Amino acid sequence: MPSARNTTLCYRKLINHLTPGSWEQLVFADSFQEYRMQVPVFDPKKEYPQFAQLIHAVPQAEKLHHRVSAAVIGYLRQLNGIIPDITDNLGLKMLTFDNFHFEIINSASNDKTKHQVAINFISTPLWWIDTVGDYLLLSKPSSPERTFLLKLQPFISIHTCQHGNHNNLG
Repeated sequence: MPSARNTTLCYRKLINHLTPGSWEQLVFADSFQEYRMQVPVFDPKKEYPQFAQLIHAVPQAEKLHHRVSAAVIGYLRQLNGIIPDITDNLGLKMLTFDNFHFEIINSASNDKTKHQVAINFISTPLWWIDTVGDYLLLSKPSSPERTFLLKLQPFISIHTCQHGNHNNLG
């Protein structure tokens, strides 16, 4: 079997008021509501209506990313560990995740349309066997003989990569 690389991928899902999908709109609404509830902790005088202004003026406001993420944990659990939107070349959702990073990209407590967040899904470990054109040939360590092709596309990147070999699986 060819040498493989132990790899994790990252899929960055952007969500704003125009993002289609009921799940996405629930994440949007609840993260905006939580943002509005948390901002007064860092800006009690309401001096900084824009997220970027607040971060610049009050460095501790970086904690908002983590604090607001609490509002979306339940929605992430609904995904049952499956990374949304991404399918292999057969249309199957093969990528799973066990970690994520939530990020506020932009917001304004007085304008819901300015609110935009990102969820960076970090895949569970995969074996990256080869690259075939625009596709990564991957397998899961739990079943290395079963492979799938994943097309390289925007908002997917390699998060970690280490050389390994299928024969070294525990």
